[in-house]
Amino acid sequence: MNDRPRDEHRTARSRKATDEEADAWRDLVATARRTAADGLVVGTSGNVSVRVGDTVPVTPSGVPYDRLTPDDVTGVDLDGRQVLGTLVPTSELPLHLAVYRTTDAGAVVHTHAVHATAVSTLVPELPLIHYMAAALGGPVRVAPYAPYGTEELAGNMLRALAGRTGCLLQNHGTVTCGATLDQAFDRTAQLEWMCRVWLTASSVPGLTPSLLTPGQLAEVQERMRDYGRRH
Repeated sequence: MNDRPRDEHRTARSRKATDEEADAWRDLVATARRTAADGLVVGTSGNVSVRVGDTVPVTPSGVPYDRLTPDDVTGVDLDGRQVLGTLVPTSELPLHLAVYRTTDAGAVVHTHAVHATAVSTLVPELPLIHYMAAALGGPVRVAPYAPYGTEELAGNMLRALAGRTGCLLQNHGTVTCGATLDQAFDRTAQLEWMCRVWLTASSVPGLTPSLLTPGQLAEVQERMRDYGRRH
């Protein structure tokens, strides 16, 4: 997939990006490269988007992140029509648009993080192994499997995201959202870390990890809200 000529991933040229869209594209590419550098994706897997008004700059399909340039800005409107660039948008566009249509999120990160993907094959919900689950809105659910790039997968994801800012996709990976690209990325990293902790603790023979209760998590959520009001 990575070896195909870039022209195979191009469409007809659309309008020129505004300065705000160009800045968002630069930040998006930097975030996408972080997912690769941190081992959250391999090759051209995973995708990142950011909302700028009614336009959604998004990573293109089949192009390694280290090859993207400022001139490669790619974006769609909220109906999925391409309005920026000539590269074909990611095949996971339905996931991203579903989030923007139903929430006030400003950015979405989707990865194939190893530990998170492993957890998605084992349980319907990530056990409450750490209080940072509160930063994602509560216990992280696993969306039932559906083929990638489909509306079915997008619908499953939305149900798993209800009241949350992150979820797992069964036998697939992660989706997180946030007000900014940095926040969405940080939530992805936190989710992957919690999955790694649970897998590590669960692997000790003869022992069962201690888990937080819903009440303990609710207390953390309240403390986080108070922290936000103080700072």
